[in-house]
Amino acid sequence: MANVKLSGVWKYYSEEAAAVQDVKLSIDSGEFIVLVGPSGCGKSTTLRMIAGLESISKGEIEINGKVVNNVQPKDRDIAMVFQNYALYPHMTVEKNIGFALKISGMDKNEIKRRVLNTSSILGLDDLLRRKPGALSGGQRQRVALGRAIARDPAVYLFDEPLSNLDAKLRVTMRSELKALHRRLGTTTVYVTHDQEEAMTLGSRLVVMAGGKVQQIGTPLDVYNNPVNRFVASFVGSPTMNFIEGTIEGETFSPENSAVKIPLTAQIIDANALQSGQKLCLGIRPQSVTLAGDATPGIELDTTVELTEPMGDRVDLRLGLDESTQILARMPMNEVPANGASLRVKLPHEGMMFFEATEFGKRLGREPVAST
Repeated sequence: MANVKLSGVWKYYSEEAAAVQDVKLSIDSGEFIVLVGPSGCGKSTTLRMIAGLESISKGEIEINGKVVNNVQPKDRDIAMVFQNYALYPHMTVEKNIGFALKISGMDKNEIKRRVLNTSSILGLDDLLRRKPGALSGGQRQRVALGRAIARDPAVYLFDEPLSNLDAKLRVTMRSELKALHRRLGTTTVYVTHDQEEAMTLGSRLVVMAGGKVQQIGTPLDVYNNPVNRFVASFVGSPTMNFIEGTIEGETFSPENSAVKIPLTAQIIDANALQSGQKLCLGIRPQSVTLAGDATPGIELDTTVELTEPMGDRVDLRLGLDESTQILARMPMNEVPANGASLRVKLPHEGMMFFEATEFGKRLGREPVAST
C-alpha cells in the first residue's frame, strides 16, 4: 500500500485552457478516494497524471513520498483498470491476467500462483480457459480487475470501470468492488461521473468541476454540508431544489412569484441574512415532509402537478404557484391525484442558502473536520 499526494498540480493543453487547475490532495495508505464530477471536469486527466499517462504542466505528484513526475508508468507501482477493459481478445482469461507479469520477467510458478489466487478471489476459476469474446460484460470487467490485482500494486487506479455495464450489473459490481477493497486494503483512486456510485464506494469524495476541486470530504459531509451550489446540485439524487429570490425582511420571496416563504429568527441569524439580498434557497426533495409532523419547519400550501410512484415512496412535483415548483420525495401509502392541494413542510435544518450563481458559496455553512 502507498500514500499519494498531489501538490498544486496543473495540466495545460494550451496557454489559454487549463484542464486541471491547482489540485491539492493527500490520499492516505489504504484509502478509497473517488474523483467525481461531470464530463470534462478534469477527473480523468488527474487520474492519468497520477498514472503517468499524462504529463504534468506544473506541480508535483508523490507516491509513497517519492516524486514521480518524471517516472515512467511501469515504474510507479500502480495498476489501472479502464472503462473499455482493454483485454487481449486472442488470449484466454488466464493469459490475460498473467500477461503483465510475464512481460515483467516473473517466474512462471509465481505467475501461476498469482493468477490462481486472483481467479479465486474474483470467482473466475471456471472461466480461465475462455477468451474475452465468450464472456459477459460483468465477467470481462472481473478479468480486467484480475489483471490489476495479480500485479499486487501499491495503488489501484480506476477510470469509470462500470460505465459500460447495465444498471443492475453496475450495482452488483459496486458491491463486489467495495468488498474487494475491504479484503485487499490497497490504496484506490476511482473516477466516475455517477454520484450515486461515488457515494457508495468512496471513503472520501473529491468533487470536481471546471478543472478545479470544489470540495473534499466524506460522502455524508459532502451531502449534508456542501460548500457551494454546484456541489449541492451534483451530489444527491434527485437533485436539490433551488429557488432563486430575495430576502425581504423576515421572508424569502421567490422570483416572479407572489409566494412569501416565512423565515425564523434562527434561520436569519444562522445564515446572516439581510433584507435585499438576492440568494438561492436550496432544499433536498427528501427533506420535504407533510405538514403536521413534529419536525420544526415552515409550512406551505402547494398543488400537486405531477406524481411518480416508486414503490415504497413517491416523487411529487409541487407547485407553490404557477412560476415556482419543488420536487418532494416522500413515503406515502396513498398517492395524491394531480391537481390536489397538499400542505407540506420545509424543515428548518434542511434549508440551505447559497449566493445566486452556479458556484455560489453556501451561507452559514457548518465547519467540518479537516480533510
